Amino acid sequence: MNTARSGRPALTRPDGTPLRVLVVDDDPDLAEVLSGALRYEGWQTRTAGDGASAVTAARELMPDAVILDVMLPDTDGFAVLRTLHTVKADVCVLFLTARDAVEDRIKGITAGGDDYVTKPFSLEEVVARLRGLLRRAGMARQLDEGPRLTVGDLVMDEEAREVTRGGELIELSPTEFELLRFLMRNPRRVLSKAQILDRVWSYDFGGRAHVVELYISYLRKKVDAGREPMIHTVRGAGYVIKPVAT
Repeated sequence: MNTARSGRPALTRPDGTPLRVLVVDDDPDLAEVLSGALRYEGWQTRTAGDGASAVTAARELMPDAVILDVMLPDTDGFAVLRTLHTVKADVCVLFLTARDAVEDRIKGITAGGDDYVTKPFSLEEVVARLRGLLRRAGMARQLDEGPRLTVGDLVMDEEAREVTRGGELIELSPTEFELLRFLMRNPRRVLSKAQILDRVWSYDFGGRAHVVELYISYLRKKVDAGREPMIHTVRGAGYVIKPVAT
C-alpha cells in the first residue's frame, strides 16, 4: 500500500496527480503550518491571507479543497465561499472558526461548506477531516467502492454514485451520499450519532450532534419526501433505515 510521509495511506486525485488544497487565513504563520502539514501528505498547496487573494489563487490553482478562515481582513469566509463556488462548483470547503456558537457552525454548513474546525485545533484533526471530505466528494482515489446497495425500493450504485427510490433519481451532496451509504450498509440497525460522526465525518463525538441532525433532515427531505418514510429516529439511541412495511 502506498503511504504518505505521515504514515497514512496516500490519497491522490483520481488521475494519480497530487491533491490541490488552498489554505486561506490572515495569520501567515498558521497558514504556513497548515500548508506544511498538507505537503507532508504529498499534496500541492497554496496560501492566501485575505478574500481577494484567495479568489485569485483559486482561479490559478483550481483546488480540490479549501481550508477557509471565517474571519478575514477584507470580508468573511461565507462571502468568499460563494465566489469560490463560481470558480469551481465542486470544491470541498473546511471552515476554520474561532466562534463556538451552534448557529455559526450551522451557517457555515448551510452556506455550502462541508465541515468546520473550531480554533484551537490540532493539525491531525484538520488533516483527518480534510481526507474524509475529499474521499466523500470523490476527489481522492478510493479503493473501497462496493456493489449496489438496496433497501426496499431505495437503490444506491456506489460506483456511479447514483441513488434512486422507486426508480426516481435522487440528487445528493457528497456528505448526504456518504451518510445514506452508511445507513444503507446497516439496514434495520440503529446507529448512534457518535457512530455516524466517526464514520461520515471522521471525528469523535463531542457536542456536534446538531450536524448529524441537520444532515438527517436533509436526507429525509430528499429520500422520504412524498413517500412512506424509511429513515427513522429512535429516541435516545440514534437513527435507522428500513424498508417500508408492505
